[in-house]
Amino acid sequence: MLVVASVLSVVLLVGFLGSLLLLLRWNRRYPEPRLDWTKVDTEVVRFPKGFLWGVATSAHQVEGGCDNNNWSQWEKQSAPDGTPRISGGQNSGAACDHWNLFLEDLDLIRQTGAGAYRFSLEWSKIEPRPGRFDQAALDHYHQVLDALNDRGIVPMATLHHFTHPLWFERLGAFEKEENIPHFVRFCERVFSEYQGSVRLWCTVNEPAVFATMGYLMGIFPPGRRDPGQAAHVLRNLLLAHAKAYHALKHLPGGESASIGAVKNIFQLDPHRRWYLPDWLLARVGDAFYNEAALHYLRTGTFKFSLPGVLKLQTMELEVMGSLDFIGLNYYSHVNVKLLLNPRNPVSYAARPGDTMTDMPYAIYPEGFKRALHRVSTLGVPIYVTENGIADSRDDRRAQFIRRYLYSMYRAMEDGCDVRGYFYWTLMDNFEWAEGYDMKFGLFHTDFVTQKRTLRRGSRELSRIIREKTGSTNQSQ
Repeated sequence: MLVVASVLSVVLLVGFLGSLLLLLRWNRRYPEPRLDWTKVDTEVVRFPKGFLWGVATSAHQVEGGCDNNNWSQWEKQSAPDGTPRISGGQNSGAACDHWNLFLEDLDLIRQTGAGAYRFSLEWSKIEPRPGRFDQAALDHYHQVLDALNDRGIVPMATLHHFTHPLWFERLGAFEKEENIPHFVRFCERVFSEYQGSVRLWCTVNEPAVFATMGYLMGIFPPGRRDPGQAAHVLRNLLLAHAKAYHALKHLPGGESASIGAVKNIFQLDPHRRWYLPDWLLARVGDAFYNEAALHYLRTGTFKFSLPGVLKLQTMELEVMGSLDFIGLNYYSHVNVKLLLNPRNPVSYAARPGDTMTDMPYAIYPEGFKRALHRVSTLGVPIYVTENGIADSRDDRRAQFIRRYLYSMYRAMEDGCDVRGYFYWTLMDNFEWAEGYDMKFGLFHTDFVTQKRTLRRGSRELSRIIREKTGSTNQSQ
């Protein structure tokens, strides 16, 4: 018995010391910096001449009339518990009627002082049936691009921003690698149509969000909760990006175009930095949500494992070298906490003193700098393709803009090659599962009259563009 007790004591001691060393290592390697903002002079920021300032939207969220895509179907459904899929039972409907009001909306962009517009091309309108392209829809986007160029606004076109045609959804969408050629065909068609007017192209928007929300959490269509399928969808979306990239590069105008993918970084930090289970949650979550995509883009190897559940590893060398730039979408982070509750084992807790946005996360500008440094490891220029705040009271927006742009400035001082910044979003719109409840817009939208009104807090962005840069409408 004495020998057994001695062995057990040694095992426990070794385990304790191993856990302690792991905690020390992770705390050192993954810090969670916090600034005392009362001592920070955000007015020191300066941005180079030619820095590209813009605003961003997506078709389904603003255009209206998107009645033939995966989201149009989803919005009409109820969850298994009978509750609506969208907050308050809302649906996108006419949205901001941007399809008809785009000329007025493009004038609003100039009013903000921005000189670029990131928008998406709605696949379901352009290719409503497999291989059949709608000329009226193609002509519409020609009109949008002509209006942008007439106003001196640089267009950045996104090819997949969460939505695709119902016929593609019914084929299994990105659940199946064999469906990728459909996406590539669409990309080739619209690139050939618009390459004379567009130099900046984003292939896929936030593949980890698409995979996590649609196939892990069940909040986005198709509403699955399957970690294995989520991993396959993430990998297939990134592979679709790479295949589209190489296909477009071989088309006329491809070599002069700048083509990238858009990665959302949302850090998962442990709520209790001294507690190993919180750290394990954070590291496993980060491995799927952030590192799997970045590693794939850097090395051509996609790998993700969930102990006892899933192990996936593939290699596609064509993914390496498939970026002319990386688009970064950044909003905040979450602090994960393990709960002793089998039904609800994880909570997302804020730090004491955090200022919360209307979304369930805090204002955390320090994380913006962390995210810029992280995507800079890809070795390509960076465009911040989304950054903004849901703030219905408009009492945090100006502070958010000052502090996040300060963090971006500091990252640029550190050597991060940031070429441009696109604020999310131009005007209040349909915020996916949150419906119309979240107010991200620089402009307030009255969805009855479709009147847009510039918010007071939004003027801070215009001031910084005007006072802190040498030019606002040139791309690098």
